[in-house]
Amino acid sequence: MGNTFGHLFRITTFGESHGGGVGVIVDGCPPQLEISAAEIQVELDRRRPGQSKITTPRRETDTCEILSGVFEGKTLGTPISIAVRNKDARPQDYSEMAEKYRPSHADATYDAKYGIRNWQGGGRSSARETIGRVAAGAIAKKILKQVANVEIIGYVRRIQHLEADIDPNTITLEAVESNMVRCPDAECADRMVELIDRLRREGDSIGGVVECVARQVPKGLGSPVFDKLEADLAKAVMSLPASKGFEIGSGFAGTTLTGSEHNDEFYRDESGEIRTVTNRSGGIQGGISNGENIILRVAFKPTATIRKEQRTVTRSGEPTTLSAKGRHDPCVLPRAVPMVEAMVALVLCDHLLRHQGQLGTLK
Repeated sequence: MGNTFGHLFRITTFGESHGGGVGVIVDGCPPQLEISAAEIQVELDRRRPGQSKITTPRRETDTCEILSGVFEGKTLGTPISIAVRNKDARPQDYSEMAEKYRPSHADATYDAKYGIRNWQGGGRSSARETIGRVAAGAIAKKILKQVANVEIIGYVRRIQHLEADIDPNTITLEAVESNMVRCPDAECADRMVELIDRLRREGDSIGGVVECVARQVPKGLGSPVFDKLEADLAKAVMSLPASKGFEIGSGFAGTTLTGSEHNDEFYRDESGEIRTVTNRSGGIQGGISNGENIILRVAFKPTATIRKEQRTVTRSGEPTTLSAKGRHDPCVLPRAVPMVEAMVALVLCDHLLRHQGQLGTLK
């Protein structure tokens, strides 16, 4: 249970961190979409470990293989299966964690729920599970681009107290990918790298905020009242490992404003489209997209597995200490960027297909 996401465009991820491999099954993808393993690999390369000194040193190429659902470069309309083999697993690094619970990790809760867990690298709770999401997200991005010219760009907005000066309406993918921390504010990015690297050398970790913008989103996506677009986006990104908070538009800062200050007034542009003067709603009103840029933020906690010694207990409840071994990101933010983009793409793609299907009933 809990491994499948979406309605019409549905994905099911599988695999554990140090098992044979990980992957995804995508069901509901329309037929005749041109897609290749190389296109999917572009997104996986942005997510893979070992990219720089501020990410986990685990060496994985994360090479994907399309096992089904694609023939002669086009989707068949049948389930698409994508697999990635684990090549650099080191389960012996985690032997101590078989009996000791890592503070703020999923070890204790998995034991409480299932009575058994794969302690090698966190098993299913590892961020390695997100490979399947990013692979599926690549397909969703292709559909959104082809059908509605939707563009989705994520980036690191803040690391601890360091916040970048970024305009989400003009930011480019090239600017995001210009440095290892994926922050398009070059000056702030340098300071972020220094901070992350210092914490890494100290055996500690750090968190921050990823912001994401979706442009050219059609009006009308979202289904009140329980399938509001922002509600589905919140569930999607909050299902990511280490996520701890969600905001859209003005977010919590909007609570300091009055209604007259916060409201997005309407006007008609030169082409006759109804637009809003401001975008404090974040592109969604009443749970339905209004055609403005969708802008959201996701807070990620510091990585739970750290080398610093911490107090904990064994599976039997005996007090002990743990200095975690293994290879882990001192900050998840740089690699979380493509994960956030993928989850946003999956939600928007699903709602786009649902919206088209609903309109089709009126013809």
